[in-house]
Formats: sequence, C-alpha cells, structure tokens
Amino acid sequence: MVVPTPNPGRPGSRRREPGWDVLRSGFVLLVVLYHATHLGPVLHPELIPRRFSFDHQVGASLLLVVSAYFACATLGRHSPGRYWWGRVARLLPAFVVAVPVAWLALRFLSPEEWGAPPPSELVANWLMLGNWDPARFPWLDPAFWTLPLQLMAFTAAAVLSATRWGAGRRLRALLWAMVLVPLVLWPLRAAPVGMAEPPTWYRMLADGFGFHRLHLFVAGIAIWLWSTRRMGNGHAVALLVLCGAAQFLHAFAPGPDGRVHLDAAHLDLVAAGLVCAGIAVVALVSRLPRPGAWTPAPVASAVRWLAGISYGVYLMHQTVGYVLMRRLQDVGAGPLLQSAAMMGTAVLLGWLLTRLVERPAHGLLMRTWDRLALSRP
Repeated sequence: MVVPTPNPGRPGSRRREPGWDVLRSGFVLLVVLYHATHLGPVLHPELIPRRFSFDHQVGASLLLVVSAYFACATLGRHSPGRYWWGRVARLLPAFVVAVPVAWLALRFLSPEEWGAPPPSELVANWLMLGNWDPARFPWLDPAFWTLPLQLMAFTAAAVLSATRWGAGRRLRALLWAMVLVPLVLWPLRAAPVGMAEPPTWYRMLADGFGFHRLHLFVAGIAIWLWSTRRMGNGHAVALLVLCGAAQFLHAFAPGPDGRVHLDAAHLDLVAAGLVCAGIAVVALVSRLPRPGAWTPAPVASAVRWLAGISYGVYLMHQTVGYVLMRRLQDVGAGPLLQSAAMMGTAVLLGWLLTRLVERPAHGLLMRTWDRLALSRP
C-alpha cells in the first residue's frame, strides 16, 4: 500500500513526474492481479481456476518501499506534528469507511457457507488488531494488514525527525539495525523443526510490529538518502543487498508441518526476486532527472489518475472482489470475466472512496490543524 503524496516528483521538487505515477499505479494493479487470479481461488477453492494466474506477492511489498521513499521526501516540508497529522488524515478516514464496506459485503452479499462476521469484528478491524492475533481478530479484508505498519512507520519518522537519530550516522546505524535484528531473530520467529516453539507473546510482538517487513521501509529510506546524495553508492548498495537478502529469507517461512521446504517456497522465492528487481527500478527512477518525461500525454494523464486513487483501490478491492467473483460464477460467468470484473470494480470503488471520503476528509482535517496552529500563541 502507498499513501498518496501531494507531488510525487523528485525530492524537494513540486513537479509531478509521470515515472512515479507509473510505479504506483503499476504496483497497485499487481496487487489486484495477484488477488484476482491466484489468491482468490486459493482462499475459495470453489472458484474456477484461472488459465492465467499471477502467483507472486509483489505489489504490496513494493508499495511499502515507495511509501517509505515519499515519507522521507515530504517529511522536511512541514513540522513533524503537521507531517504526522497529514499522514493520519490521509490514511484513517478512508480506512474507517472501507472496514464497514467489507463487513457488509461479507454479512449480506457473500454465500452462506462463507459465514457472516459478527459486529464485534468491525471494532477489532477499526482497532487494527489483525496483525497481533489473526486467529482471534481476522481482517475483514486481508489487504488491511499494511495499514498499521504504515501508521507506525510514519509515527516513527515524525518522532525521529525531531531527534538526533533522524539524520547522520545515528540514522544509518538505525537502518542497519532495523534489518539485521530481524534477520538474527528469524530462526526464533520461523521456528524450524528441531527448535522450540517461540512464546505466543513473541509472535504477537514480531507480527504486530511487522519486524519481518522492516527491510522494505529501510529500502525506501536508503533509496531516498542515495537519490539525494546523503548516502554514498557503496553504502547504499550494501544496505539494499541486505534488504534483498531479508526479502529472500522471508520466503522460507515453514510450512504447516513445521519444515522449511524449498519446493513449497518456490513461488515465494520468485516473488522475492521480483521484489528485489522492483526495488532496483525504484532506485533507478529516483535518480532520473525527469522520470517518465517521455510518457505520451494521454498515458501520463491515465496513470496520474490511477496513481491518485491507488490507496482507495487497494482498500476496496479484495473482499468485495471475492464476493463479486463468486456471485458472478453462480450465474455462469467464466474466470476471465470474474477477474476482469474484480479489477474494474476495484477501480470504480477506489475512485468513489478517494473522491467522496479520502480527499474531502484530508482537506478538512488539515484545515482544522492549521486553524488550531494559528490560534496557539
């Protein structure tokens, strides 16, 4: 997931560059494609298998990288408090609306055998408890897992920017620690055969704080530091290689029998390789003077529009899309039409959520912050 930024151009620039819009819109479409062609039939085996299936979980990881990059690019434009409030004002209003939409779809539109979520799951999802204990607090829409990680990352960025740990050697040491510590603790978290099962509290902390995803945020920060000449070539390459190693290691999570199988992890290894390639593309775009300047005007306009609603598309696509595909299958629609309908509906609902909720709420909340700031002595 990526939070919309006012002007996704070069760091310190107000220019909107098409290259960044292409990345953001492309990555969110990869998320929808993965869920529409692969994960949907996996989670709901009654859905007809697709002739084409994109089996790699890539898009969400790369959206986190881009989000971390632009968090750095926009952080210095405002005070830490206003920056943090701006990120919250972007994320929360749309999420607050997306949660009941997913609940209503499952409660009243899904097949009876899927079960109906109780009202308590609305509260659990609004409180974002799903990453801490998914068995007790399942996400109404599995795509919501990135939201608490985003909020924690933006909060940490705002706090660090007001301290000496927000720049220089301290920041670099912190970035290395954010990748190395989860790597060292990975055997405990993964608990392969022959090792004792880690305590429940440790799993809750590791998953709740997203330790296994920290390297994606580090990659985005490192790319920004490198693109602004705050980090040398060798240092950036070494840190990004370590982030890539962390992504590959994450693919070797144990299977249901507790063993780490290379064959079972093959698709995840391919996804890890694609994520590393995507990180390299993000780094390349960050150093181009005018990324995507060659893009034809109609294409640039289309990807700008899609990038602008990418957060809404991400929030609205999965659960509603699965229900839609199943209902279409019930009336005889084939797999191609099902997947196409899921993608088209995701774009439509994402546009509505952006137009009716995200942008108006963000504007209102930012005006409220500015009025309160002006009223303070």
